[in-house]
Amino acid sequence: MHLLLAADDSFSPFLGDDLIVYLVLAMGGALVAGNVAALIKPPQRAARDDDGRLERAPVVRSMIMAGIGLVAFIWALLSLLS
Repeated sequence: MHLLLAADDSFSPFLGDDLIVYLVLAMGGALVAGNVAALIKPPQRAARDDDGRLERAPVVRSMIMAGIGLVAFIWALLSLLS
């Protein structure tokens, strides 16, 4: 007795062929939202705690990361719409 395995041509991956585009859309949106939120609502005082970590996000780095996220978000959104 032989077992015959046939390839199914109707296979479609999770979220279709655009999975990577959806992931870039999500990551870009998260970068924008997280960095803008860190800039808009910083903690009460901008100082270092006992471990030497900053309590307030660096403004220039946050703006650059939000810009990178915005470019990725727009690219993915345009890719999905076209």
